[in-house]
Amino acid sequence: MKAQYGILRFKKYKGPAISPIEAHNERTKEQYASNPDIDTNRSRYNLHLVQPQSRYREEADRMIAAAHCRVRKDSVRVVEALVTASPEFFKGKSRSEIKAYFEYALEFLRSKQDSKTFISAVVHMDEKTPHLHLCFVPLTADGRLSAKEIVGTRKNLVKWQDEFWQHMVKQYPELERGESASQTGLEHIPPRIFKEMTQLTKQKEQLDALLVGITPFNGKSRAAEISKVLDSYIPAVSKMRTELNRYQVAFTETAIENRQLKKKNKTLSASLDKAKEGSVLKRLEDAKLRQDYEAALKTLDSIPPEVIRFYENRTQEPAMRHDK
Repeated sequence: MKAQYGILRFKKYKGPAISPIEAHNERTKEQYASNPDIDTNRSRYNLHLVQPQSRYREEADRMIAAAHCRVRKDSVRVVEALVTASPEFFKGKSRSEIKAYFEYALEFLRSKQDSKTFISAVVHMDEKTPHLHLCFVPLTADGRLSAKEIVGTRKNLVKWQDEFWQHMVKQYPELERGESASQTGLEHIPPRIFKEMTQLTKQKEQLDALLVGITPFNGKSRAAEISKVLDSYIPAVSKMRTELNRYQVAFTETAIENRQLKKKNKTLSASLDKAKEGSVLKRLEDAKLRQDYEAALKTLDSIPPEVIRFYENRTQEPAMRHDK
């Protein structure tokens, strides 16, 4: 008989990402092409344990304003806790038994985080394995907005995992303690990442076309057009690196890549320096994903120095004017 695990994971969301996660959790879209596991014919069996009072972003902003806490533009405003179990655990269980499992898990989450910060808690029954999405605003007991303090360190995550298992095993002794994705690196790469990589590859092809035939003699005249593409391309490469690191896709020659990219752009440098803080990246999980990413890096390497200098000078100018 396979081991049965209780599973608890967290994800953090800044402003722009809140609406998409609401659309997924609340099933507000008619079709979900990016997630073929969703069977919309069964969506009527989904159930709320905490009903949202309004839109996620509105609720988050209301709670943050009421707490009078300091907030930055890039602050994490919503944390999502995903609760589930091994598929074997749910076999043969009735809908009421499954609901009871998630209600018991929600008791644990309420003991760890003030339920007044909860935006929504919904159980999805329309995917392969039942699971609970709990979204809450990461407000501390003293009214600060700090996802890092609540779930943002490895020590905190391990503590959450330990205490979650200790709680669940009282009611479900058959469960074993699972390991967090941050420890194992086994978290499934979602379809969204592949979709973003497809978009990045299209941008790469556009940039490649602009770089054809470029020389030191015509580079300066074409720099403005190339820089416009780099405005979106460089952040996209940076974001993809962060995403692949999050899902533990392995890379080789990381130090070499870091040295090359530091010459290109400070935005990328910050992302790659952050990547180095993590544990040793595990073996490659998806060769195509890595291959496409490395092709994106190669295109960056092919940009002539004079174009990079033009781009960096142009992007720094607004900040310099602001300082004056």
